[in-house]
Amino acid sequence: MKIILASKSPRRKELLDLLNLKYEIMASDKEEIIEPNFTIEQQAKKLAYEKAKTIFDKTKGDRIVIGSDTMVIKEGKIYGKPKDKQDAFRMLEKLKGAKHEVITGLAILVQKEGKEEQYIDYDKAEVYLKDMTKQEIEHWIATGNALDKAGAYAVQGEFMVFIQKIQGHYATIMGLPIHKVYEVLKKILYEQSNS
Repeated sequence: MKIILASKSPRRKELLDLLNLKYEIMASDKEEIIEPNFTIEQQAKKLAYEKAKTIFDKTKGDRIVIGSDTMVIKEGKIYGKPKDKQDAFRMLEKLKGAKHEVITGLAILVQKEGKEEQYIDYDKAEVYLKDMTKQEIEHWIATGNALDKAGAYAVQGEFMVFIQKIQGHYATIMGLPIHKVYEVLKKILYEQSNS
């Protein structure tokens, strides 16, 4: 059974590598459109599904396509990937010294022996950031690692020094709730090997 990760994110690749499975990477180019009437959870699931579906529709045969989308939320406002360094600075100014949520949507689309199945879910975690000085924020942005991440930061790597604590699954904050991926893949692959 072919497994495809519908993302070019090195963090998601790193997490999927933990399962020691062979898989391919086919990044989805689906434009992320925010639906104003959706809840944050619905939004995360929709975006993950659209990413997976784009790749699912481009491929054939028995396959598992994994799509994921991560959003940072504080007081109902979504912090996506920053447009530029100034936008990254503005985001971190808003997020520092307080708690925010990270929601990662997950969509796993399966075709197995002509039958299609979908697993669509999300996972949520809370991140408490320390207060940061203007210089600390500027130094982090200067590393070049802020612009391709929701909320302009990564829980792993050198930004970790600014994280007070997290509640929830670390992998969810990294961008792929691997504990949920594992449960779905175990079911699909185990059923396959025992049928």
